[in-house]
Amino acid sequence: MPPSPLTTWLDRRFRIAQRGSTIQREILAGLTTFGAMAYIMAVNPAIMAKAGLLPHDMIMTTIAAAICGTLLMALFANMPIALAPAMSSNAIFAQIVVHQMHVDVRTAFTIVLFGGIAFTALSVTRLRHRIIQAFPEPIVLGIQVAIGIFIARLGMVTGGLAVGAPDGFHFGALTDPSVLLTLFGLFLASVLLVLRVPAGMLIAILAVTLASLFVHKNGHTVASLPEHFMDWPHYPTHLLFPFNFGDFFSHLDLLLPITLYFLISDFFDATGTMYSVANRARLTKPDGTPLLGRAAFAADGSASIIGSALGTSTVSAYVESLVGVEAGGRTGLTALTVALLFAASSVLWPLIVMIPAEATAPVLILVGLSMLSALGQAANSSQEALLTPAFMLLIAVLTGNFMISLALGLLFYSLLLLVTRQFVRLTPMVLGLDAVFIFYLVLTSHTGIGQGG
Repeated sequence: MPPSPLTTWLDRRFRIAQRGSTIQREILAGLTTFGAMAYIMAVNPAIMAKAGLLPHDMIMTTIAAAICGTLLMALFANMPIALAPAMSSNAIFAQIVVHQMHVDVRTAFTIVLFGGIAFTALSVTRLRHRIIQAFPEPIVLGIQVAIGIFIARLGMVTGGLAVGAPDGFHFGALTDPSVLLTLFGLFLASVLLVLRVPAGMLIAILAVTLASLFVHKNGHTVASLPEHFMDWPHYPTHLLFPFNFGDFFSHLDLLLPITLYFLISDFFDATGTMYSVANRARLTKPDGTPLLGRAAFAADGSASIIGSALGTSTVSAYVESLVGVEAGGRTGLTALTVALLFAASSVLWPLIVMIPAEATAPVLILVGLSMLSALGQAANSSQEALLTPAFMLLIAVLTGNFMISLALGLLFYSLLLLVTRQFVRLTPMVLGLDAVFIFYLVLTSHTGIGQGG
């Protein structure tokens, strides 16, 4: 039986046979990737609530951003990579920039916009490759572990495991139903993660949500069923193009380092994820380098621009795309399938709204802990390569301030290189960032902005 016109078109459009795959395998891979990352529809709204944004609104913006970003990667880069609001940047956006530094949320979206524009500009030039080579790896690892601590702590607090006290944090009472539900979810998610169960995070969220329907706290159940399981999506139009350019430029001296962070974070996170996916899928050139053109990086940067215009934080490539690659995904049809599944999920928002914080907290804790593995990468390196991320981790834990940990970590690294006379590694990139963050530290010490824990 000859192939249908649609089958022929899909094969030609996505070069499916050329990459040794089939349409059925690509669709299955898309289903697998979606299952692995669907938790973001529940977790991102919970995180962004710290910025004063309503969870229902953020469900719609999360889905819309995931659809747009993933479609860009599918149609223009033809890669089996899905995109959604980044799990590191959303925590920094809500918890640090808006909640801690008291930056207006519209100004914060403007920061994300300019970070995305800069990323896209770098993606279409050769400067991208030079920056990757020039940026010090210890700082990249330090950023990862510091963010990991913030995400894990956010999960501990929202799940009731860490309770604020005058002398720091205390562990939540074991008689508190929220604590028990979070511990149950943490254990279940950990087991599923160790056993490499597909969509393990999503399964844990669903299990805790189901249990929450029968667990009572303060006279009512922790979670309750909505009146309707499905409803037409209502997009929060007030979050479209939510920018405040006047405030951004009037406080550029304070906001430039934050903009640089979002650029650096998205740049290296996207690069690492896309390189890993391409290598795992064996999408490489004859010389062994990943088959990643400018289109893939431009799609990631453009996704952040679109995401900020839709009303969400930085959008980036998801490492969960590797799950789809393991299932056989090799082309953009995998990503297209993921985008269509996100679109279908938009009518299920009443069910997503009912998911309690106790169900998403275990995922935050595990994601944060997994990011601490970066210290292991530095363990067999030089002393400065190990001490720098460890120092950044210490500052992050003690101060609860990510920007301070990044600034002091970079200066600490530069001083180590200076004392050990490794002048060749004090590149213009490092010295330039030193100048920016010294300026930032001076400003914050005079204004008091950004010094809270």
